Amino acid sequence: MLKEKALKIKMFLMDVDGVLTDGKVIYDSKGNELKSFNIKDGLAIGLLHKAGIKTGIITGRNSPMVERRANELKINEVFQGKRKKIDTYNNIKEKYSLKDEEILYIGDDLVDIPVLKKVGFPVAVADAVEDVKNFCIYITEKKGGEGAVREVVELILKLRDEYEKIIKEFTDA
Repeated sequence: MLKEKALKIKMFLMDVDGVLTDGKVIYDSKGNELKSFNIKDGLAIGLLHKAGIKTGIITGRNSPMVERRANELKINEVFQGKRKKIDTYNNIKEKYSLKDEEILYIGDDLVDIPVLKKVGFPVAVADAVEDVKNFCIYITEKKGGEGAVREVVELILKLRDEYEKIIKEFTDA
């Protein structure tokens, strides 16, 4: 079942806080917001691009750190300040002429549920709230911000029999 669903994926969408980060928001003494991103997740996003899979972020908060990280990773679509994520999801789907079953979404909290209910491959991180996990076909072993995105990327690419070919540039030195 997972393999069939993985073969259809054309878009990999993610939440940020609690998925690409550990969900903590840190403020310095000057009021600047700091976020910690996992480098392994970043490399995995590059692997998706090599596989021809588009990537996107839909997050409820606004942060210059997210914009910066998304630009570094060449993420195709970045939407911040979207508390009602389903509207953004529908716009992305329409823009790329995608069907629900061609989209994977990984989330961790209640605001993600409407999107998780629609996509063909709904994923929750290990430390997602239980209500989110109930709507997912895959729950990561890793927590958000600790390589959960990398885990899902590797899973998808392996199910598609593309992983070995894509990582060849790293293993053939």
